[in-house]
Amino acid sequence: MKIAIVILNWNGKKLLEQFLPSIIKHSSKDSEIYLADNASSDDSVKFIKETFPSVKIIQNKINGGYAKGYNDALKLIEADVFCLLNSDVEVTANWLAPIIETFQKESNTAIIQPKLLDFKEKDHFEYAGAAGGFIDKFGYPYCRGRIFNTIEKDSGQFDNTSEIFWASGACLFIRSEVFKELNGLDEAFFAHMEEIDLCWRAKNLGYNIKYVGTSTIYHVGGATLSNTNPKKTFLNFRNSLFTLTKNAKGNILYLIFIRLILDGLAGIKFLFELKFKHIIAIIKAHFSFYSHLGYLLKQRKALKQTIKYYQKTSIVFAYFVNNKKIYRSL
Repeated sequence: MKIAIVILNWNGKKLLEQFLPSIIKHSSKDSEIYLADNASSDDSVKFIKETFPSVKIIQNKINGGYAKGYNDALKLIEADVFCLLNSDVEVTANWLAPIIETFQKESNTAIIQPKLLDFKEKDHFEYAGAAGGFIDKFGYPYCRGRIFNTIEKDSGQFDNTSEIFWASGACLFIRSEVFKELNGLDEAFFAHMEEIDLCWRAKNLGYNIKYVGTSTIYHVGGATLSNTNPKKTFLNFRNSLFTLTKNAKGNILYLIFIRLILDGLAGIKFLFELKFKHIIAIIKAHFSFYSHLGYLLKQRKALKQTIKYYQKTSIVFAYFVNNKKIYRSL
C-alpha cells in the first residue's frame, strides 16, 4: 500500500525545520513525503530543496487555503492513500503501521485518524481532533477527549480502534479513490471544518471512518490561526453552518433556525467575556452563510443525506446546562 504524506505549507519554514525531521525519520519504505506549497513568500521551498532533497515539492500557484491547496496538490500525486498532515506535527515511531493494517483489513474504511496529543503538554489530548470527532444534531463538533474547551488527560482511555464521525484535518488518512469520488475538499470553506464536511459526505455514501489509538502524533495546534483569533471564530461558525446545510438529513430550516439561536447564545457569552471582535465574527459568519445559501442548497440537492449522523441532540445543552464536560459522561 503506497502512502503519500502531503504537508501543506504557507510561509512555514520554522515549522518545517522543527517537525519535518521526525516525519522523515519515521516514514516507511512504502511512503513518500510531499510538500504542497501554497505560494509562500518566505524561503520555505528553497530550504526544503537544500536541506531535505528526498521531499518532493509541489508548488501551488496561489494560496487557496487548506481546501484548494490540497485539492490542487493531490491531483498531481499517485498513491493508494493520501495522508493530509499539518506542518506543526511531530510523529512517532511506527505511527504508520497500525494505519496501514487497518486499511488492509477493512475495505470499507475510507478515512482514518491517529491519536492526537498536545505537543506542548504531551500527556493531554489536542484540541483539533483528540481521539476522533463527532457532531450533534445541530452541527456542533466535539471529540472523544475534548468537548468545547475542556481537554482530557490521556490515561489510555482511548487506546482502542473505534468508529468515529470525523477525522481531524491535522492528520487525516484517506483512500485516494474515495477522495476523488468525493471530488475532494469543498473550496468554499477555505480553511477550518472542511475535513468534517469531507467526512460527512463520505459517511453519507456509506463509508466507515476510524480512529486508531495505537498510532500517536503530537500536534502544536493554532500555528496558522489560534483559538483567540476572531478570523478562526468566523470560519468555524460559518463553515459549521455550511456542513449542516449541505449534509444533514431532516427539516433543514428547523435545524438552521435552532442553530442560529444557539450561535446567538454564543455571542451573548462572548459579550459577557468582553470579546467584542468575536461577536462581530459570528455576525459576519451568518451574513457570509446567507450569501452562500444558494450554493449550499444546490450542493444539498446534489448530495446524498442519511439520518444517522449524530449521537447527541445538543452538545451545547449537555456541556453548559448538564455540566457534562468529558466524553464518557455524555
